[in-house]
Amino acid sequence: MIALRKGSGDTPKLVVSAHQDTVFPEGTDVTVKEQDGRILAPGIGDDARGLAALLSVMQSLNSSQITTVGDIMFVATVGEEELGNLRGVKALFRDHKNIDGFISIDGLGVTRVVNQATGSHRYEMIFKGPGGHSFQEFGLPSAVHALGRAVARISDLQTPADPKTTFTVGTVSGGTSVNAIAAEARMAVDMRSNSTDELLKLEARLLEQVKDAVAEENKRWNSDRITVEIKLIGDRPAGIVAPDSPIVQATERAVTILNRAPRVTFAGSSTDSNLAMSLGIPAVTIGGGGEGGNWHSRNEWYSPLNAYFGPQNALLTILVLTGIEGITKPMLPVRRQR
Repeated sequence: MIALRKGSGDTPKLVVSAHQDTVFPEGTDVTVKEQDGRILAPGIGDDARGLAALLSVMQSLNSSQITTVGDIMFVATVGEEELGNLRGVKALFRDHKNIDGFISIDGLGVTRVVNQATGSHRYEMIFKGPGGHSFQEFGLPSAVHALGRAVARISDLQTPADPKTTFTVGTVSGGTSVNAIAAEARMAVDMRSNSTDELLKLEARLLEQVKDAVAEENKRWNSDRITVEIKLIGDRPAGIVAPDSPIVQATERAVTILNRAPRVTFAGSSTDSNLAMSLGIPAVTIGGGGEGGNWHSRNEWYSPLNAYFGPQNALLTILVLTGIEGITKPMLPVRRQR
């Protein structure tokens, strides 16, 4: 969903976004409950709070009748979580080539500014074999055994602490019964890094280990009947925005004013801002305010303690970047190629 608020000039154009999707399947009970001063519901903090902060900023601009110099494009995206693979924000930048800056409201803490995009590659590996009775056909290779060999090999991989680079086998499934040699097994693998180079290095090593595991299982039973199908199911680009970039400086100043102390913490994370950063578009992710916990669980909670800091921080940052008619000029530069 897109709402364009035109400014008095023709430049720059700033996107302010939050994501609508959650990690929960269709049909999940999202009834909001209150308990001990907390609000409980799946997705209440991630990213329902971001959407609420987004609407608060829109309402404040309109009720105060503030006219900005630059345009503000308010966007509610889909596909930010899990296998959504950033499809909402990818569609945004596919269809709109004249975006000069991007802000995502995601998370809660206002003193934490994400200026580095953690890239990720996600794969589904499908191991296939002949299958058979566990006793009568003993000696045939097993898809589950091949998967197990792959998991063991992956778990021994070494990655650098800086830039932070991680991996995990998130899900596994397969087989039909306890007394059958598995004909099929699947696993999903997540790899992340703050460096594109390190992510690609890890990816190459991990895929090699998976193929070696298949070869090992086949060799164990003198066979060639185990195969693996490798599918890329998630691709989030990495990127970084320099601390001296106007969009980072604007956010840092807003946080400093609100908290009356320079308490900004710069961080890396995987958010909708990943795509903008990878395209060379200045971007940050900022918090919506308040407190919360149990992210991505059905007992996710949110507390509106000092929640107003979120929309205030976003509003100040937006006004610095887009300028106020007759008062300030936009701090956000117009990109040369639009």
